[in-house]
Amino acid sequence: MSAQGINPRQIPEWLETQRLVLHRLRYEDAEEIFYTYASKPECTRFVTWPTHQSVKDTREYLRRTIPAWELGIDFSYGIRLQANGRLIGSCGFLNDSGKIQIGYIFGPIHWNNGYATEATRGLIEMLKSQPGVFRIGSFVDAENQASGKVLLKAGMQEEAALRQWCRFPNQGNEPKDCILFKHP
Repeated sequence: MSAQGINPRQIPEWLETQRLVLHRLRYEDAEEIFYTYASKPECTRFVTWPTHQSVKDTREYLRRTIPAWELGIDFSYGIRLQANGRLIGSCGFLNDSGKIQIGYIFGPIHWNNGYATEATRGLIEMLKSQPGVFRIGSFVDAENQASGKVLLKAGMQEEAALRQWCRFPNQGNEPKDCILFKHP
């Protein structure tokens, strides 16, 4: 991926929505990330990285992800509740020369509260104002109906069904059908 398209210094390290605070991931978030979602198979089933087996795995993930912000290719945020500062998940986006792919993950006790929709809307609003962004999208495993609903509620539209599009390491690493979404 190339950093062309957006300037990493113009991407805010802190965003607030009605109930959430999105902040640039930090090394000190490792244990919260691990225990909130990264070690939970029910959370990682539909992601493109393996379930973390130890906090060491999470620290290694952060060692790769945090510097990618400065390179302009991976912008990852922790998601905290405004009310108490508790980490409930993460979201972010990958930049491929101005073509953006959004993703998110939440701990299971925070599902079905509208947090994923709220965080995704916040990212989309911020990204729409960024020079160089020409496409905002995402994709989900066709079986992940909950995530598909989140993207629709966040204002995205289904664009295409993609046969055997992506391998998910926590589902046997077999190619899976996916649904591609885009922001209009």
